[in-house]
Amino acid sequence: MTTVLAVANQKGGVAKTTTVASLAAALHALDQRVLVVDLDPQGCLTFSLGHNPDKLTTSVHEVLTGDASVADAIVETDEGIVLLPATIDLAGAEALLLMRAGREFALKRALAGVIDDFDVVVIDCPPSLGVLTLNGLTAAQSVLVPLQCETLAHRGVGQLLRTVSEVQQITNPDLTLLGALPTLFDARTTHSRDVLSDVSDRYALPVLAPPIPRTVRFAEASASGATVLSGRKNKGAQAYRELASNLLGHWQTGSALKTFAPDEG
Repeated sequence: MTTVLAVANQKGGVAKTTTVASLAAALHALDQRVLVVDLDPQGCLTFSLGHNPDKLTTSVHEVLTGDASVADAIVETDEGIVLLPATIDLAGAEALLLMRAGREFALKRALAGVIDDFDVVVIDCPPSLGVLTLNGLTAAQSVLVPLQCETLAHRGVGQLLRTVSEVQQITNPDLTLLGALPTLFDARTTHSRDVLSDVSDRYALPVLAPPIPRTVRFAEASASGATVLSGRKNKGAQAYRELASNLLGHWQTGSALKTFAPDEG
């Protein structure tokens, strides 16, 4: 059975797109057939996986508006991940969808035709709580919240959790919240742990392990149109490999997710 995971946080700069690309590559390395969906009009995921959004003629925009099928729009990447790309045209899809009945279900309906071709689908939601994010959450079975380990990182988390709760009540009662994924983590400081402890206490939100360390390798990988897993060995790639193994074990066997205790250091 295909697992559909939405990665969402309306705050920008939390390594959300990096998480989608790196997690997808790590899952592919575990022999999973992976589709990633770029729902961000900025097309950062599309670019970071080696495709120029400005040169694509068919994208998730046409899929959501009903002008193309997912099969028509998907592209291959050098790392074996299949990508449903985004272009700037997606910025106009929100207004078009608002005028349509059942607008929150557009992505779920579109994916139905290809869902059985993949083991895992990972959706990169835009940094907002608009119709595109609602489409991602409605199509997903679970949601992961990347959270940077910096002051005020939790601003907006409560609003996101309320949105998830509303989606569970209205469009997707089976949606589960996996928890927060610590990103930009610096184990040398107590500050990162203090932020995570505050989030865990304030929202009763599980903090998944392992935390993703701050490293320049992520920026270097994105600039080269590849994921951090494609380069030489580094701590960022290893963290995402461990996360992928953690999630896959949970999905396949029902094992408990490994969580991170902020006071462990």
